[in-house]
This record gives sequence, C-alpha cells and structure tokens, in this order.
Amino acid sequence: MNADQHAKKLGDISFSVLDLASIVEGGTVSGAFKNTVELAKHVEQWNYNRFWVAEHHSMPGIASSATSVLIGYVAGRTERIRVGSGGIMLPNHAPLVIAEQFGTLEAMYPGRIDLGLGRAPGSDQYTAMALRGDVRNNGQDFPEQLAQLRSYLDADSKHNRVRAIPGEGQDIPIWLLGSSGFSAALSAQLGLPFSFASHFSPENTQPALARYRNNFQPSDVLDKPYVMVGINVFAADTTEEAQRIATSYQQQFLNLIRNTPGQLAPPVDTMEGLWTEYEKAIVMKQLNASIIGNPKEVKEQLQGFLNETQADEMIINSAIYDQDARLRSYEIIAEVTGMK
Repeated sequence: MNADQHAKKLGDISFSVLDLASIVEGGTVSGAFKNTVELAKHVEQWNYNRFWVAEHHSMPGIASSATSVLIGYVAGRTERIRVGSGGIMLPNHAPLVIAEQFGTLEAMYPGRIDLGLGRAPGSDQYTAMALRGDVRNNGQDFPEQLAQLRSYLDADSKHNRVRAIPGEGQDIPIWLLGSSGFSAALSAQLGLPFSFASHFSPENTQPALARYRNNFQPSDVLDKPYVMVGINVFAADTTEEAQRIATSYQQQFLNLIRNTPGQLAPPVDTMEGLWTEYEKAIVMKQLNASIIGNPKEVKEQLQGFLNETQADEMIINSAIYDQDARLRSYEIIAEVTGMK
C-alpha cells in the first residue's frame, strides 16, 4: 500500500447505519420500531448517508424480518437519508416479489431506496426450510436469481410476459453483500458496489476486498470499485462506559454460539463469570474488529480501520441496550468524523 492510499481520511468517506431493530429485554417489538425510527431521524440530522435494516428470521431479539415493510416505515418518517436493505436474503424470496416491493418503495420515496442483497438464509436450517420450502436451496442459484431480479427492473422488461409493476424501468441501486469471497467475486464480475460484513467476519475482510478490487469489471453502474465495510462501534464519553455498553452485544453473540438466542440484554460491568475461556475466545475472534472507546479512541480506531481497508464508505452497527446510549454513540461517530 502506497503513501497516497494512506492519505485517505475519515472526512473523505461516507458513513452509514446498519440497524436490526433490536428487541431489548423487557421491551416490545413496537418499542424496537420506535427506537429504529428515532435513530434514523437523528442520524439523518447528523448527515449519515444511508440507513439499512437487515433481514433475519426466527430470532427473538431482532424485529427486522419483514424488511421491506420496515424500510417503508423508516423512509416515511425521514426526509432525505437513503433507506435500504442490508440486506434482503434473495434465496428466501421470488425475485419478482422483491422487484415489486422495491419498485413500490422507490415509487413512494424516489431516489432514496437501496437494495442490498445477500444469499444466506438469515437464520437456522429449519427456518430456512420454512422460508424456502427446499432444504437443498443453499443459495447456489443466487447469480441466476439476481439476473432475474435485474431483468424485472430493466426498462426493456415491458416486452416480457411477466412484468414487475411497480419495478420495471426504475433506477434502484443494487448492492451485493457478503461475508466471504462469493459475493465479492460476483459483484466484481457484474460491476456492482460491494458491502462486506467485517462486523462479524473480520478474518475474511482483506481477502474479499482484494478479490473484489482485483477482478472488478467496469459497468453501466460503476466505472471503478466501490466498497462499503461493516463495523461494530461502541462509543461513549469514557472508555469504561464504552466497554460496558459493548457487553450487551457480547452477550447476544454468546447466546448465539450457545444456540440460545434471546433479546438484547442489559450491559454488565464484566463478562467474567458469564462465559468460559473457550466461549470468550470464540466471541472475541468474531468481534475483534469492533471499535470500542471514548471519542479520541474511536477516531483513532476508525482511521486505523480505514487505513487497513481503504473503504469508500463504512456502515456502522451498534447493538446497544439503552436507546440514549445508542444515540450518543452514533453522535460521537458523527462528531469525530466531521459529519456533525
């Protein structure tokens, strides 16, 4: 990496938000949606670029399963921030349905809707079977589904027997999302923007980004690679408070590896005694790209992450139990990056 690449600063790139509409212990689904909209309104004022929600299923702590519906809810209560999916798990759906849903959203909120697509089920094998109807559907036909979806959105689809109305002829940006090299290679081949899930797959970040950039083919969409990288950030006014609020997410991940998913738990002063050394090692390996600290530390760590990835944009995930602490975390990011 040359010196010019290292010159990229935080103020040179965009920052966005990834939200899962977390259901907190003692909370409700309605409360989760209220918190999501409140966060979206705040980050819009702080000049974040996009607000994405992610499709997950059969998870007691995540309320964003009906992703398209939630996107409409957020877009209708904000004014200019882009709203989209991070992502829609395309193998769970008929491509025609997604073309119609996002065509509807784009017609309602012109120029503000993003369609991020992934190929994982967003849940366990049994739920995937309930969604997909076929246990053999492991996402391997994702490229064909993607081509079908793009054909429905194409203006020339008006000549087809099957048409997406709304949808056809609408300029809806499509992103591919990934946590490995598969979507990196496909998005490079198609000349699409790529978003990598470094927030839960940090060890695959550099290989996937290199694969995308090295194989990128210019297209009508992009003339050069565009990378957005996901990162967990827990920012607070003191290091101690940042470390404390991060324990809710650590508990959530611990429950996932124990196969006992639950609602987002209140923070604790220490995780010691809650996990074994083996469990701690697994959780920390998955979350070792998380940024935790006071404003100065967060700025330094964000810059370090930018130096490593040379990202064009970062999308921030912050699973924080207390809504005020969550808002403050995103506000600190806006302050240290110069957005606010």
